[in-house]
Amino acid sequence: MTNHGSGTRGLLRRRLAPEAHRSNALHPGAWWVWAIGLGTAASRTTNPLLIGLLIGVAGYVVAARRTSAPWAKSYGAFVKLGLVVIGIRLVFAIVLGSPIPGTHVLVTLPEVPLPDWAKGVRIGGRVTAEGMVFALYDGIRLAGLLICIGAANALASPSRLLKSLPGALYEVGVAVVVAMTFAPNLIGDVRRLRAARRLRGRPDSGVRGLLQVGLPVLEGALERSVALAAAMDARGFGRTAAVPAGVRRLTAVLTLGGLMGVCVGTYGLLTAQGAAYGLPLLGAGLLAALAGLRLGGRRAVRTRYRPDAWGVRAWLVAGSGLAVAGLTIWSASYDMQALHPGVVPLVAPTLPLWPAAAALLGLLPAFVAPVPTGEQAPSTPVPPVPPIPPEETS
Repeated sequence: MTNHGSGTRGLLRRRLAPEAHRSNALHPGAWWVWAIGLGTAASRTTNPLLIGLLIGVAGYVVAARRTSAPWAKSYGAFVKLGLVVIGIRLVFAIVLGSPIPGTHVLVTLPEVPLPDWAKGVRIGGRVTAEGMVFALYDGIRLAGLLICIGAANALASPSRLLKSLPGALYEVGVAVVVAMTFAPNLIGDVRRLRAARRLRGRPDSGVRGLLQVGLPVLEGALERSVALAAAMDARGFGRTAAVPAGVRRLTAVLTLGGLMGVCVGTYGLLTAQGAAYGLPLLGAGLLAALAGLRLGGRRAVRTRYRPDAWGVRAWLVAGSGLAVAGLTIWSASYDMQALHPGVVPLVAPTLPLWPAAAALLGLLPAFVAPVPTGEQAPSTPVPPVPPIPPEETS
């Protein structure tokens, strides 16, 4: 007897999120737009509950859609980096004080006397609960931004992202991609070396293990940089086509003028007095900058093999991130207190309804992005089988 209900649900799941292959691969830029949208939302609030929800959304999507590629293992490192940032922010608040006045004194540290020209700066003194909570909220906000960017590093292929850049930004893109792949490659080297030390019966943790792993990691990074330089030279990196001088001047004018227009237009949108001219200048600057990039692409002599298409699923993924950012910013215009809970006096933060619902829109990629299968799917470690004692084999 056939279970038509389960078959219908399976067919619906396959239509919403098909198995990933080369022809339906999601554009890497969509992952970055989605992650930047979540990071923008996290940067616009200090509510720890809302930031925790955004981090949970990013973590769920990474767990559901990351592959077994080396860069996909860097998400945990960004989470640990976020925890370190929170700890550093709290230490600074304890040692250097906080600008937030407070009445609930936790501890009073010995204060170091400073000269008159250092007024406003202190080392030691009173540590209040209000100042510590303010520092905790601020550290959580920065940690949330880092973790959202880490989600993009774990989901988007750097090489495919580089291939999708316009020709005018290719050389800059190479530098950015090499910088972005530093952390995943470093994590992969550390894991490989620690596994090799464990197989040899040597310690792989503690200060001694860290020092003995550091030198091989540095040596591997130098070898990789030399190999990368040789590969770039063999592929003709840096060679440009002959472009007339007039086109080069027009490209420079359009690009610089467009970027200035974007800056002035953005400043106008952020101020109450510049709302009238902000949007037109921003639109004109974007058009001029895009035209300059289009003309600047004539200098590039490279070609693209099977470029990634920006399809419907890419629009859905990118749109979900933009929706999270836009709705969070809009929520701040009518309920600022919910996004920034007060610390003087101390009040317990509450989870605002509409910003939380907006954050849940970031889960859409976990249902519409293609599912990695086969060699792309993250492998589950198999526990080792204990050896059979000799007396039991006889």
